[in-house]
Amino acid sequence: MVASVPKRKPYPFDSIWDFDDMDEMMERFRMIDRFMNEALEQLGEREGSIFCGFSISVGTDGKPTVNEFGNVIPGLKGPELTEEIEPLVDVVDGKDSVTVYAELPGVEKKEIGLSAAESGLTISVLSDKRRYYKAVDLPYKINPDTAKVTYKNGVLEVCLEKVMKGRGRNSRWSNSRRN
Repeated sequence: MVASVPKRKPYPFDSIWDFDDMDEMMERFRMIDRFMNEALEQLGEREGSIFCGFSISVGTDGKPTVNEFGNVIPGLKGPELTEEIEPLVDVVDGKDSVTVYAELPGVEKKEIGLSAAESGLTISVLSDKRRYYKAVDLPYKINPDTAKVTYKNGVLEVCLEKVMKGRGRNSRWSNSRRN
């Protein structure tokens, strides 16, 4: 005779977090932690600042995503320090638009370069103080000509309208077209 195990009462967070996903996420944190410690050891004697970190967000599918940022990248012989910093970026999906937020501290508005295509946005800064670069893949096709850009207190906000029925064009705009 096999005893049946009573079904446990669901926890309030069961619908938000899948425990297998949490185990995967924790393993990724451990890998990031090992990578960062190794990077600090190997890069500690080199000149230049080390910027590295990660953020966690929950996607529209309800699954957590880990986004890394900084100027430390994996290399063939261990972590490498780059001149360009990958900024912390968050992509927010709206009903008719996609908004990209990027943290660019220590940068003047006139130093920011943006390039948009229907499937992505590239953010770059080349200044005497800092260099930033990030190519962002967007979850929807967008119309680059609809970009509304603001920059305040080191935070760049780019709002782009979604393309309806497959329309869209590549575009590049200059600093003079930004708000």
